[in-house]
Amino acid sequence: MFSLPLQTKHRSWICFLLSLSICLAPSSVLAKPDSLKEVTDRNWEEILTGEWMIEFYAPWCPACQQLQPVWKEFADWGEDMGVNIAKVDVTEQPGLSGRFIITSLPTIYHCKDGAFRKYQGARTKDDFLSFVDEQKWKAVEPISSWFGPSSFLMNSMSALFKLSMFIRRCHNYMTEQLGIPVWGSYVIFGLATLFSGLALGLLLVFIADFVFPSRRFSSPDYYQKKQTMEQARLIQQQDDAHEADGEEDDDEEEEEEEGDQDDEVWRKRRGSPEGHPEPKGRVFPDEALRKRVVGNREEEEDT
Repeated sequence: MFSLPLQTKHRSWICFLLSLSICLAPSSVLAKPDSLKEVTDRNWEEILTGEWMIEFYAPWCPACQQLQPVWKEFADWGEDMGVNIAKVDVTEQPGLSGRFIITSLPTIYHCKDGAFRKYQGARTKDDFLSFVDEQKWKAVEPISSWFGPSSFLMNSMSALFKLSMFIRRCHNYMTEQLGIPVWGSYVIFGLATLFSGLALGLLLVFIADFVFPSRRFSSPDYYQKKQTMEQARLIQQQDDAHEADGEEDDDEEEEEEEGDQDDEVWRKRRGSPEGHPEPKGRVFPDEALRKRVVGNREEEEDT
């Protein structure tokens, strides 16, 4: 008679306990794990091992927004096929954007043990599945190791993209938070670029002089040769000065000789009658010459 109420009471307790256990169960056990992975600058090296399909997207890109549902459906098949499906937000990960040289969105890469191939097929779930399942990626030529994401060149590109994003954030902070005008921000970045370039240039010059010193200055005989050449140059200057003085003395002697010759000619013309030079061999002293001139004048007066 009391068996039915007791059974009902036991069932109600069992339902209550089941519902309580369900409510207290951790969400990680109930929820299905997310099969779509997120690749960042910190964990990107994980894609160098195993097989991956990676989508590069931007939240503002309309084509990327249309592809997101398809890409999530494709990610649900990744675990069954043994392929890791991932995505990269280029607005949050500028380093990866430069490392993979992303020039259009969305861009999809297939990676197999560090060999990267760019996917160029249709963007449907079936095409993605057949590309991986039928290994159609083998028909695509992989990217050269020179342009691989782990190469030195791509590491430099990644650093350059990070620097550009850092400059952009600084520009936005100065113009939006500090109220600096746009032209003022440009002036600040221009001066910073100029001074950093000068500092880097001086640093490179010092490093080059330290690592590769000039053989001319490092030679032990350099200073001795330099002193010898300096002495030879001074001696040459002194010789040139003496030669110039000697030429001036010669010119003065020639001028004196020419002056003496002119005086001699004047004397000869003065002592001869009618301005003619005296014949050779006849030399009159001054007294005799005076008497001769006086005698000639007396003869002229008598006549």
